[in-house]
Parts: sequence; structure tokens; C-alpha cells
Amino acid sequence: MADKCVHKGCGKVFTDPDENCVYHPGPPVFHEGQKGWKCCKPRVLTFDEFLSIPPCTTGKHSTVDDTPQGEPKKDEGAVAAAATEQPAPVTLPIATTTSAPLPTPATNTAAAAPPPEPESDDPSLSIPANATCRRKGCNATYKPDVSRDNEECTYHPGQPIFHEGSKGWSCCKKRVLEFDEFMKIPGCADKKRHLFVGKGKAAGEEKVDDVRNDFYQTASTINASLYLKKIDKEKAKVTFTANTADFDLPTSDNKRFTKTYNLFGPINPETSSYTIFGTKLELKLTKADGQSWPVLRSDDRWTGERIQIGKAGRVA
Repeated sequence: MADKCVHKGCGKVFTDPDENCVYHPGPPVFHEGQKGWKCCKPRVLTFDEFLSIPPCTTGKHSTVDDTPQGEPKKDEGAVAAAATEQPAPVTLPIATTTSAPLPTPATNTAAAAPPPEPESDDPSLSIPANATCRRKGCNATYKPDVSRDNEECTYHPGQPIFHEGSKGWSCCKKRVLEFDEFMKIPGCADKKRHLFVGKGKAAGEEKVDDVRNDFYQTASTINASLYLKKIDKEKAKVTFTANTADFDLPTSDNKRFTKTYNLFGPINPETSSYTIFGTKLELKLTKADGQSWPVLRSDDRWTGERIQIGKAGRVA
């Protein structure tokens, strides 16, 4: 009998209980705009990047969710009730005196909503076996024996919202407290046909001009992250010299990032290294002179902002 694994990050249908399962044993963590899993280090800004964080533990499939729960929040019952009800409208009195306008909240451009998905798949592209619909909240799997004209996609066209413990989607009203409940909120919009591959390029590669990066440092190392999804580990090349890091990073969705970073300070190429994850590439550069770097690249604008010295703190 086939069962569906309930481990976070797996979700496969299995028949062999001894089959290896790669999953996240810890609960999700959302804190001050950052998203990740308590069981591993990566922290990202967007929900799509969060879903792409590779699982960190290998075990066996399970039909029982053994993910540890976080500490209960105060007045959780009241929060749960408020999360499922819409607040009554409040009418503010009209001011009789002239007042200064309220300041506009700062916008976090790094966490801006991703560009919208294309409306349909490129007919010239083949759909890989077991491809999953890219629309949020759908998760349907491609079935080559089913006519595409008979597909019905139910999904969320909006963005996820996490606010003061409640979780939901901007396109519909329901709010819940637990992440598992959030993932089960049914879609609120319908389309004919799923979206499995989008508008990828049938021939040639899409050039990526630049990628977002950040770094922190210790007395002896620079630890930098370059955010690029689906890097092909087998074909990726990173070359270090005493003053540069050269990148040739093709991705599995037919994109390529090629660039040379002229580093702020000298490094030791022999002891510098890199690691590729599902949503980024991490560099560990060994400083040659032990000096503090105000920026990563020599041509970066120095804002005067103090860069952290020491190990990056985990988000609890």
C-alpha cells in the first residue's frame, strides 16, 4: 500500500518503509522578514527561496508528523480566534486641525514580491517526469497520460503573509497559526491547465547580469553568499586568484551567471572554497592580510555601514 510521507521537505508517495527520506526535522522559522528551518542554517527573504532550501537530514519516510512544535504563544486561543475573524471596520474622526503627514514606512527592496509567473507553458518545451505545478498552493504533479485540456489548477495568485503569528495569503481571508495549516489552505483561484515549465528558453541561455550578495567576516575569513537558484553543481566553476573570484554558474532552468569579482582585499586562493545550495552559492575566502573589509568587491560603494565581525547568529 502506498503512503505519503509527511516529513517537511519530502512529501513523497512511498511503498518501501526502508527507503531513504531527505527532509527537515525542525520546524520552520520566520523572524523579522527572514525565513528558514530551525534544523539548518540558510535564511532567505522570499517564500519561494524558503521552499527551495534543500533538506538537511536523511532518515526514513513516515506517516506520523514528528516535527517538534515551537513554544506556545501567550493567549494563543485569543490569537486563533482573531486569526479566523475579520476585524470590524473602524471609523476615525475627521481632524479639525492641520497635522503633518505620517511618514511612509521604509520599503525593503530585497524582500520585494517576485515577478509574476507566466500564464502558460511554452509549447516548444518538454515537461519533465514528476514535474510539479509552479503556481502557489497547487502542487499537482504532471501526468503524461492525462490530457492537458482536462487539467484544472486551483492556486493562490497572491503572496504569503506572516504577521504576529498568523499565516495566510494576500488573495484570500483565511488566517491560521500553524505552518502545516497554512500549507493546506485551499487555493482561491482557478485556471485551465497547470504551469509546469513556464516560458523557459527552448534554445540558448538566458544571461543573468548580476545577483544579490551579502557577507560577514571574521578576523581571518570572508563568508559571502551569492543568491542564484538551481545552480548546476556538475557544471558550475568558481576560480580564485589572489585578488579575484571568477564565476561561471549555469542553472538547471537554462540561465547562466558569469562574472569576475575584483575583491576588496587579497585572499589565499589555495585555502578559499565554495559550497552550492538550492538557492545560493556560499564563499569562504581566506584573508591574506587579516584586514577588515568594508565591502566585498573593490568597486562596491562604501556606505560606511559597519560590517559584522564574527560568526553570523542563528535566528531562534
